[in-house]
Amino acid sequence: MGPHPAVAAIRLAVRRVLHDLLTEHTHEATPHERPPSPLVLVACSGGADSMALASALAFEAPRLGIRAGGVTIDHGLQDGSDLRASEVVLRLRELGLGPVESAAVTVGRGGGPEAAARDARYAALDAAAERHGAAAILLGHTRDDQAETVLLGLARGSGIRSLSGMAAVTGAGGRYRRPFLHLDRQTARKACMVQSLPVWDDPHNADPAYTRSRLRHEGLPALEKALGKGVVEALARTAQLSRDDADALDSWARQAEASVRDAAGLLECAKLYALPPAVRRRILRRAAIEAGAPAGSLFARHIEEVDRLITGWRGQGAINLPGKVVAQRQGGRLVIRQG
Repeated sequence: MGPHPAVAAIRLAVRRVLHDLLTEHTHEATPHERPPSPLVLVACSGGADSMALASALAFEAPRLGIRAGGVTIDHGLQDGSDLRASEVVLRLRELGLGPVESAAVTVGRGGGPEAAARDARYAALDAAAERHGAAAILLGHTRDDQAETVLLGLARGSGIRSLSGMAAVTGAGGRYRRPFLHLDRQTARKACMVQSLPVWDDPHNADPAYTRSRLRHEGLPALEKALGKGVVEALARTAQLSRDDADALDSWARQAEASVRDAAGLLECAKLYALPPAVRRRILRRAAIEAGAPAGSLFARHIEEVDRLITGWRGQGAINLPGKVVAQRQGGRLVIRQG
């Protein structure tokens, strides 16, 4: 008799990602060289999603000749967080994972509590990957998380890229992998239950002070009540379609950029004007970032103001952008540089 369907689903998802990693790892090796066994880490909070992921990794990795370890992050935001992190380390070791470690971080205040915790978490995960020489880190984001991310992007009005949600592969060199983006949260929880895996439910996930928590417990249920079941699946599908479109437009913008610069490398306004707005604004955003504007602080309204120097030129002055970057029109050219 085979495993429970929920367990089979999470194992299959992890197996596919591990196969991809093995293929990449083999291609990176020099001819006639047998590459060492890669190390894959799982980021585990102790919650149902990441515990299901850890159990699937512990089961699948040895069968493919892959070393498997784990990292848990102690954000220090709740009393007893250090003890909870120690419990997660113990559970991961009981699954047979190694190396396993807990990393304590200091959460700043920049960008709000959720963004600050995320930044601290990824910095610690990057450091762990470098320290152990890990080929990848698996993250337990599910289809439900993807749907929430799409709605948050929609609320920000940041354009099609924000609607594309989370990619299955992100980070430097494709470090982060998300095997569960096509699986719902309930499947992961069911997999933990049938395997008798203890899970920890983070009280922050139910705290209405956090935007994602309100969306999860109030927003999505209200949408499902108004529109019927299937909203989560539809939003996740929207994410993939939006990602495909955004990737195509990004590629178009990269190819078009060389054709709108003069011999000195300056952007020519007339040639920019002839491009579709979605392509033109991508070129403007890239130019602003290259000039020193922080990507995380560069919003759609900033790019729209710069765009008006091309499409609505009335002799207006320079546009101030984040990072002390200035955009101005000079003699039919668009100059974007640090002021």
